Amino acid sequence: MKFESGHSMYTPPETAKAGYIKTLVANGMAPKTEIVPVAEANGRVTAEPVYAKICSPDFDSSAVDGFAVRAALTASASDAAPATLAAGQFIRVMTGDPLPDGCDAVVMAEDADADPEAVTIHKPVAYRQNIRQMGEDICAGEMILPSFSYIGAAALGAMIVGGITELTVARPPIAGVITTETEPAADAQAAKGKVVPGCNTAVFTAMLRDWGAKTKVYPAVEDERGEILDVLNCALAECDIVVLNAGSSAGVGDAAETAMSEAGEVLYRGLAIKPGHTAVLGICGAKPIVGAPGYPVSGIIVLEQILRPIVELLCRKTAEPERMASAALSKPIVSDPGYREFVRVRLGYVRDRLIASPLGRGSGIVTSFMKADGIVEVPQGSEGFGNGETVSARLLRSEAELRRSIVVVGSHDPLLDELTELLRLRFGGISMASSHVGSMGGLVAVRKGEAHIAGIHLLDEATGEYNSPFIEKAMRKGGARLVECVKRSQGFILQKGNPKKISCVADLTGSGLRYINRQKGSGTRILIDYLCRRDGVDTSSIDGFGREEFTHTSVAALIASGAADTGLGIFSAAKLYDLDFLPVCEEQYDLLIPDHAWDLPMVQKLLEVLKSEEFARRMDVLGGYSLCNPGGVRLRVNS
Repeated sequence: MKFESGHSMYTPPETAKAGYIKTLVANGMAPKTEIVPVAEANGRVTAEPVYAKICSPDFDSSAVDGFAVRAALTASASDAAPATLAAGQFIRVMTGDPLPDGCDAVVMAEDADADPEAVTIHKPVAYRQNIRQMGEDICAGEMILPSFSYIGAAALGAMIVGGITELTVARPPIAGVITTETEPAADAQAAKGKVVPGCNTAVFTAMLRDWGAKTKVYPAVEDERGEILDVLNCALAECDIVVLNAGSSAGVGDAAETAMSEAGEVLYRGLAIKPGHTAVLGICGAKPIVGAPGYPVSGIIVLEQILRPIVELLCRKTAEPERMASAALSKPIVSDPGYREFVRVRLGYVRDRLIASPLGRGSGIVTSFMKADGIVEVPQGSEGFGNGETVSARLLRSEAELRRSIVVVGSHDPLLDELTELLRLRFGGISMASSHVGSMGGLVAVRKGEAHIAGIHLLDEATGEYNSPFIEKAMRKGGARLVECVKRSQGFILQKGNPKKISCVADLTGSGLRYINRQKGSGTRILIDYLCRRDGVDTSSIDGFGREEFTHTSVAALIASGAADTGLGIFSAAKLYDLDFLPVCEEQYDLLIPDHAWDLPMVQKLLEVLKSEEFARRMDVLGGYSLCNPGGVRLRVNS
């Protein structure tokens, strides 16, 4: 499919969604029904009112354990002058037993003394006392549930006691999924990253099932009009909805759109949303055909915004109200005003203020969905939001979960993931929301009150000391502790066998050598800048010096893939990818903790984990780390 430049031809998503659903309903799209046994109705939605067929209970019964009597015979009973009833004037009953003929009350067992021949009653009972009358719970003919009601465990019980054996419910729509995506290589290691495993089918079917649909996955097809059309027609005959994830990764291809046009009609070509603008919305009578873009994140956004309300309509489900909260951005969001953009964010409370840290926004970054705590929507026509600006975030986790999250901002290190895992294992609900913005970014976040912890490794060129000089300068107003974490080996990550024969910084300018750098403000970037100045190396002569990555593992991954020859990083990242490593220095990686966070139980638990033997063992497995006094305070800057 081909799109013009600019945004004039893209339809605003709300306009497209409203028009799309209106057309489908006008064409006859409506929920379908089926009859199911009441025992299988849990989690379903009623398609019509449910009326009780019998009373519950359907007879007068005893509400207690005791003795069924005529109330008048107990009228004079008291402790001083108890009433004694002979055999034939009382009948022993248990809770739920039918009320015997001739009896109109029940004496509780604890208010009487009994033997086989008589019962002595110390307290009178009133007419109909301790009796459950017929229909006390529900009467035959009364409505148990109205139409479009969710059936839970309690409703299931009410229907059973009301004599319901089967009922009519909304039938889950069947969603067919057709794809031409690349399937996972049989041997992922042998593929060496040349083949991207196709995750769209698995992700899309999981989403559709979560929303209440059943799914039918069709065998992958070639990106060819005739083959796509054959499978599409088959899916339209068998399903209520069709998701066509075909064509190039940039969107639904010409062959797929042509097949959609031949099978039905294309209503919308392109939506003003980002990611996901290349979506195509078609119909075949009353059945929607959603042409989802090939990039996973784009496809997920399109299905969430367009297909979810259709599935919920067909399931007769009421959409849950969105949970919204105001949050302060830890860094800017720059957006194209031509689109409505959905930005995934990490969230956490710092000093009772919700902080939002934007995650990676590429169309292929599936992990942003897994890591996200919320979504910030940038309206069409806006260029985004500034650093520190208050935005509205749609919450994907509960507030309680967010308040148990330690907000970590700063330098990346795999040890943060290990700390998160150990916190989970040892203390259950505590989590960590980490944002990799570099050491300087972490330092600024702590100073601005936007983080509980910052990971830093900043080399002071004048003294050769790590971190302390920066802390003393940046935190002049005090209020923070510098906590020792680890010493780690930093150096050049090299392709296996070091084919470029790199032995020093000067070798980075060699012909044909491709370098991969870290982002400005990171401790690793500060280190390589210092090394180049020290050795008189002009960074403009290093091919790739301006190409920036945000983590040590991403640097190592690119070198392992052959996209770069070397980059500065830590030994554990090189070991992870089985790469060679040329040590440059041992640096100090510390945690900066502001005073306002120090006494928080979750921060104290993290320090406990930091001092544990299990943390030391895991650092040994990662490799390239040495521990002296993890968790100890190296420097305190008093306020």
